[in-house]
Amino acid sequence: MRTQPPGPAGVPVFGNSRQYARDPFEFLTTVTAAYGDVVRLDLGPLETYLLTNPADIERVLVSEEAKFRKSDVENDAIGTLLGDGLLLSDGDTWQRQRDLAQPAFSPRRVSGLGDVISRHVQELLDDWEDGEVRDVQLEMARVTVRIIVEAMFGSQLSDAQTERIQEHLEPLGQRFEPEPMRAIVPEWAPTKENREYHESVRVLEGIIDDIVAERRGTEFDPDVDPAGVADGDEPMDLLSILLRAHGRGEQSDEQLRDELMTMLLAGHDTTALALTYTWYLLSEHPEAASRVHDELDSVCGDDPPTAADTRELDYIERVLQESMRLYPPVYALFREPKLDVRLGGYRIPRGSAVMLSQWVVHRSERWYDNPETFDPDRWLPERRTERPRFAYFPFGAGPRHCIGKHLAMLEAKLIVGTVAQAYELDYVRDEPFELRGSLTMHPQEPMGMRIRARSD
Repeated sequence: MRTQPPGPAGVPVFGNSRQYARDPFEFLTTVTAAYGDVVRLDLGPLETYLLTNPADIERVLVSEEAKFRKSDVENDAIGTLLGDGLLLSDGDTWQRQRDLAQPAFSPRRVSGLGDVISRHVQELLDDWEDGEVRDVQLEMARVTVRIIVEAMFGSQLSDAQTERIQEHLEPLGQRFEPEPMRAIVPEWAPTKENREYHESVRVLEGIIDDIVAERRGTEFDPDVDPAGVADGDEPMDLLSILLRAHGRGEQSDEQLRDELMTMLLAGHDTTALALTYTWYLLSEHPEAASRVHDELDSVCGDDPPTAADTRELDYIERVLQESMRLYPPVYALFREPKLDVRLGGYRIPRGSAVMLSQWVVHRSERWYDNPETFDPDRWLPERRTERPRFAYFPFGAGPRHCIGKHLAMLEAKLIVGTVAQAYELDYVRDEPFELRGSLTMHPQEPMGMRIRARSD
């Protein structure tokens, strides 16, 4: 049995990183087809092993997760941005922060956020006009960032703050796109890219500091929790929980900021992208859009959908699941073995990087019939049982699964339902969009869509 997995030959210094940077999605698909379930890659700075068999993914994320930690494959810039927030922290720090944050994402509290979500969606629609073209990615990011700030911080963004956040997200995204030269240029070097990145971090941290300053002294006021859920007399929004921990000496100023920055960015970006790709797919598949409208008419009639209604919006949920299959906002996860492990018949050395790619697995013909086809009904119960469980993992899995999964799904169903009840969105370009990799998977071009009022 071979002890070293096969993989593509690289070039001196850069290994495979230039091929990966050119098109990470095509590269990962191609090497999987050529080399199988375990592929050795030289992406720098760590030796990387791509795993695409659901059985191996289950071991890394669930049954043997204690053998793995978060990988250091991400460069220093993400540490500057998110620090020891939930996304990057590990070990006891991560467990402590996860336990602290969990009540803010309890099922009871999440279900109480339906009115908050619906109000923000309606405010978004109040700015739309029949026949105009809007960049739907920017529109979805605008509404989801406002929702996450009110839902988790008990605060509301002004128009100016929302615009500043959106203005400074682009330099952040560019900083995390695959780029071989970046590995040899230190973060402190005064390049144009580094200057723009650090300025964006400064602006976002300033907005977070303003929110914290506004909220200090209210962390024991149950009226500040927009979900209307309190534990006794204490509000259970995330910022209130963190401020109380800070007051007990359990959170430093830096830790508080790291958690809020993580929630601000991770808590809205992935949902906004899932919605963006959903609108594109519905525009390209009018029969699916018609079924969405029929379901809304049947469940809601002329009334806006509510959190209670989302339990009956089965087809919309399948549409969202299929959208996240074809276009997973998080397209790869990384872990690092704490000790030598054997996966797929190969030895994976301690300290290397293990990459688990949703993009590759979700589009594999081994697990999906006609994998490139948009087919929401593949998520009917009788069909989904035909596939391995970990042939689909848009929210990760195991102890480190996305803490906001249930909030994201409630939010997405209410946004799709509220928008689709009033409008049809038509993608305006004749050709498909290109993708670019960053921390998440973004469209390369603006996602312009014409807004058409839905006829009765």
